[in-house]
Amino acid sequence: MPKVSLDMPAEILQDIRNHVGDDKKFVSVADAIRTACRKLLDQLDEIDNRHGR
Repeated sequence: MPKVSLDMPAEILQDIRNHVGDDKKFVSVADAIRTACRKLLDQLDEIDNRHGR
């Protein structure tokens, strides 16, 4: 699997970390970011479909 490096504001990273860990929604920061990217791409696909693209 390819690796990606990015810069992110500390506030966003902390917000993500609040949802990571035992008994929380994500098992890791990477899992949270992957899930967010998939959701964003699904939303963009829906928008494209509505506009006939």
